[in-house]
Amino acid sequence: MADNDARIQQFRKMTQADPDNELGHFSLGRACLEAGQHAQAIDSFNRALEINANLSKCYQLLAEAQLQLNHKQPAIETLTKGLLVAHQRGDLLVKNAMIERLENLGADVPALPSRSSNNPIGTGQVQCSRCGQVKSMLSAAPFKHPLGQFIYTHVCYDCWHKWIGMGTKVINEMRLSLNEPKSQQVFDQQMLEFLNLQQAWTEETSKTQ
Repeated sequence: MADNDARIQQFRKMTQADPDNELGHFSLGRACLEAGQHAQAIDSFNRALEINANLSKCYQLLAEAQLQLNHKQPAIETLTKGLLVAHQRGDLLVKNAMIERLENLGADVPALPSRSSNNPIGTGQVQCSRCGQVKSMLSAAPFKHPLGQFIYTHVCYDCWHKWIGMGTKVINEMRLSLNEPKSQQVFDQQMLEFLNLQQAWTEETSKTQ
């Protein structure tokens, strides 16, 4: 419990230092949800979605917080909207989880439009996991290990460079020392969430286990 309280305070400081920090608001919401602070979690998730409406995982967690407060209809509306976002972005795990939740709630699952794109991926381009657009890819993998290659094939140049700035804020606000395994783990988690890769990377790593 004390550890979770410390995380909440860290993420709250991040959002206070930078009110437009979508990752800070999302992480604060998740920490509050885990601590049972559902109203605070809802506020944080809503703020994160105001900044970036493409955070499909955020819709899923927001709906869970709403359901904890017996706000069934708002949760259904959140899941319905989030399902369309997850579908368009190709976030299969989140999409399937929201479909199952809607079905369990006895709600209608909306018809999902075709994901066929008028913008085919060309040489040197990637369908970015964060912005959802077909854009220029990185010139090389940012790291030598498998995660670096995964980022290279899933994240565009522009979004990666946005993470570099955000990553500096994460290190400073959370006082991380990347020489320590625990700090590196926290940093990697924040990076995957910012790049909207957490679910996809979890699925990818499970294939090799």
